Amino acid sequence: MRVLVIGAGVIGTTSAWYLAQAGHEVTVVDRQPGAGQETSFANGGQISVSHAEPWANPGAIRKIIRWMGREDAPLLFRWRLDPELFRWGLKFIRECSADRTRNNMRAIVSLASYSRRCLQDLRESTGINYDQLARGILHFYTDEREFQAAAMAADVMRDFGLDRRQVDAAECVRIEPALADARDMIVGGHYTPSDESGDAHLFTQRLAQLATAMGVRFEFGLPVVRLRGDSEKIDYAERYNGDPIRADAYVVACGSFSNALLNPLGMSVPIYPAKGYSATLTLPEDESFAPTVSLTDDGRKLVFSRLGNRLRIAGTAEMNGYGMGLNPVRCSSLITRTREIFPHLRTIGDPVFWTGLRPATPSNVPLIGRAKPANLYLNAGHGTLGWTMSCGSGRALADIISGRRPETDFPFLYRF
Repeated sequence: MRVLVIGAGVIGTTSAWYLAQAGHEVTVVDRQPGAGQETSFANGGQISVSHAEPWANPGAIRKIIRWMGREDAPLLFRWRLDPELFRWGLKFIRECSADRTRNNMRAIVSLASYSRRCLQDLRESTGINYDQLARGILHFYTDEREFQAAAMAADVMRDFGLDRRQVDAAECVRIEPALADARDMIVGGHYTPSDESGDAHLFTQRLAQLATAMGVRFEFGLPVVRLRGDSEKIDYAERYNGDPIRADAYVVACGSFSNALLNPLGMSVPIYPAKGYSATLTLPEDESFAPTVSLTDDGRKLVFSRLGNRLRIAGTAEMNGYGMGLNPVRCSSLITRTREIFPHLRTIGDPVFWTGLRPATPSNVPLIGRAKPANLYLNAGHGTLGWTMSCGSGRALADIISGRRPETDFPFLYRF
């Protein structure tokens, strides 16, 4: 089968890889000059099944109200005349019930755990290297109320099979000695030894190279602007220069911009851009105060990941449309918090700041499977867990397109 994948981020590239492995003839198109140039470019670097608690949970509304007016808020809603955000926000509120949170968490843990196994298998079979570290992820807390609330969410994750264990402050420092200077700030933590970290951008580029060697065709710099067809079938994809691309199946994997292709077909999916920030610090070779275990500062919604000689600090979410401008207050807050936790950290040069639009659904559960036209498929809406869920999402989608039932228990759009 000829398959066109629209989007060459980590989701589109893994989709192409597994589709090619399944024997399909695959073409990937992207508006950027290379793979992994947008949301996958400088994210937090975590393969974090342990980050399965959705933003929409019973305590979310209280926190959002408390954070209102704060430019450095971990989750910032900029309410304005934006019907898309308003509709998304109403659905977000509905997802905050305890029952929905638990069901969403079950789906996220299932897909994320499966995806982590797929990544490990891919790494073993190809030898791909992307500054990966398999030293687990440690969530640490500097607020007792946050710690107690997280303990309840961790209990639910353990019910679903995740190896997330509670540790005290002393154990946090034993797991990651770089936290020694912050010992008096930490009230406790949760450690998931099976989680990992790595550079999503480097992974995406190198997997694209491997996919090309397998026969996948990548076409960059000329975006698809419209899918031509009707509610029954897509006839072709129209590019910016007007040239058509015809295939037997079409995969929309363009993140926050998926609705731009779906709306003209009379489809609308609940995906809204959650603008995230990151800072990348270059470290001297003998730097001993930087962490090597990937960390999550849960109260601030920040992650710290060691990527070779770099330290990536990333997080927060700003619901403010599709603008890509850097907010200096939010950039500064990344560095301020880093210096609070690691006061003796030494770096080379200035931080490199970046922002990307994470494609968020109100439930944090991505949309994967077949859409209404029989030959149209979605793989989008992964929010903050695109890197974590990428391999499992790509493999599951390849199974669905090939007529097979995916191996993981997840609410896919296409039912067998």
